[in-house]
Amino acid sequence: MVMLRIMTWISLHLGRRASRLILHGIAGYFLLFSPHSRSASRAYLLQVLGRQPKWSDLYRHFFSFASTIHDRIYLVNRRFDLFDFELHGTELLHKLVAEGRGLFLLGAHLGSFEVLRSLGIAHPELRVAMVMHEAHAQKVNAILGVINPAVMQDIIALGKIESMLTVNERLDAGYLVGMLADRAPNDDTMRPVQFLGSAACIPEGPFRMAALLRRPVLFMTGLYLGGNRYRIHFDELADFTGTPRSERNTVVTQAMTDYAALLDRYCRAAPYNWFNFFDFWQLPAGTRPP
Repeated sequence: MVMLRIMTWISLHLGRRASRLILHGIAGYFLLFSPHSRSASRAYLLQVLGRQPKWSDLYRHFFSFASTIHDRIYLVNRRFDLFDFELHGTELLHKLVAEGRGLFLLGAHLGSFEVLRSLGIAHPELRVAMVMHEAHAQKVNAILGVINPAVMQDIIALGKIESMLTVNERLDAGYLVGMLADRAPNDDTMRPVQFLGSAACIPEGPFRMAALLRRPVLFMTGLYLGGNRYRIHFDELADFTGTPRSERNTVVTQAMTDYAALLDRYCRAAPYNWFNFFDFWQLPAGTRPP
């Protein structure tokens, strides 16, 4: 937290261009002294690039991650003027929002989910609540408190009896309920999908929640394109509004397959935006590949 406070002060007082120079040292440090992350980066880049990654590829991967974390300081402080945002699929988003039923936004550790704040410039009616597991929610709130104590983020912590009721209340009020659906704690059911040509497991929980609450689901990602540029995508993923209980499992399975296909597409489009620095393709014992 001390280092975060220092980096926040430097970023807000010296500006984005000057403070970005520090990111090169941070990316270089993790590239040299974090063999586990370096190995995970190499394994992913081999999958997505279709060739042995060079050291320059690994460095670019780490630097892209550092850049999105650094930019969060400015996004939380509403310095949207520093960025060039390119939007795709917002017509679909606003159509669903206008229906007033609320919807789920499923993202991933791909690019930056924080850029969703930028839509608030032109569309202040968009209200977002994030669903996270309790330990993660506490960490995020602590980090946001350091970056900008005035910012209050609506975070719903899972693991409590009232969590689903709170999610349903937000949806009924027309909120966008966001979740990152590519990771889960050990107690979630994991199901295999095809991703970048190999079998990988993703959690069933986010999709099951959307199905139980009978809501439409969009996929969302904010890809970092280098410099100050981001490209934000919204894609139709599933609509559980009228799904009968007897068909729920089939529709959930299809939604998970489509989610993996969208991850595949956007990873190939922006290969240095995947920020899961662990062996994503390690299947649990006894798992049958799809």
